[in-house]
Amino acid sequence: MGALRSHARVIRVLWVIGLGLTIAGTFALMERMSIGASMARRQRWTSWFMARLTAALPFRVKVSGKLPDQPMLWVSNHVSWTDIPLLGMLAPLSFLSKAEVRTWPVAGWLALKAGTLFIRRGSGDSKLIQKQMGQHLLSKHSLVIFPEGTTTDGRSLRTFHGRLLSSAIETSTPLQPVAIQYLRDGRPDQIAPFIGDDDLLSHLCRLFANEVSEVHIQLLTPIQPHDKERAALAFEAQQAVQVALFGEADQPSETAQPDGARPAAKAA
Repeated sequence: MGALRSHARVIRVLWVIGLGLTIAGTFALMERMSIGASMARRQRWTSWFMARLTAALPFRVKVSGKLPDQPMLWVSNHVSWTDIPLLGMLAPLSFLSKAEVRTWPVAGWLALKAGTLFIRRGSGDSKLIQKQMGQHLLSKHSLVIFPEGTTTDGRSLRTFHGRLLSSAIETSTPLQPVAIQYLRDGRPDQIAPFIGDDDLLSHLCRLFANEVSEVHIQLLTPIQPHDKERAALAFEAQQAVQVALFGEADQPSETAQPDGARPAAKAA
């Protein structure tokens, strides 16, 4: 029964990915024909796709808090690649991703057609990406970043880096802090994290072979960026997520990196 269940889940995910490829292909065709494929339309269709991908994953999802009624810069802790569909289903959103994702088979093309912004680490293009982020926010399109810059095992929180928050300050865009937590039998889920030398296929097989786990997504009180330095803004968002996840405000130590932490699965 376990193998049958796992195979059924794989088939369902492949079917959803096929839908995503169809949507992405439609946008590619519209681009070639110079037909409008606005960011708003991309975000709406991406959210629709993310909802169906989430439904195909072995999670029971609980969402608390109020969805923003205006465009915001979402800042979330980062545990797994599954954070992407889980957050993407909530609202029309775009994501900031590391440039390597653009080269991933299937996923990279889907991300590109969904309106993802890509950034190369250490390449000196931070000003360019900040400009792109600012234009994105000024156009009233919400954007998600993972300011830890890496995935963790979900049992601790790393420092939120403020470099990419300049766009929120410059455009007076509020921050939407998000705390995402994976639980299995009331404890931090050790299957959901995408860390270390894990690869996507192995991670999917492990997820599908196990029972359904719980995910709690908390939409926290928005933070206004007015008259704040980016480091202070990052720390305020970090503390909000820290309290939501662990019940206490305590600045995480940069040296307390979970074993096997890896660069962010999807976003910088």
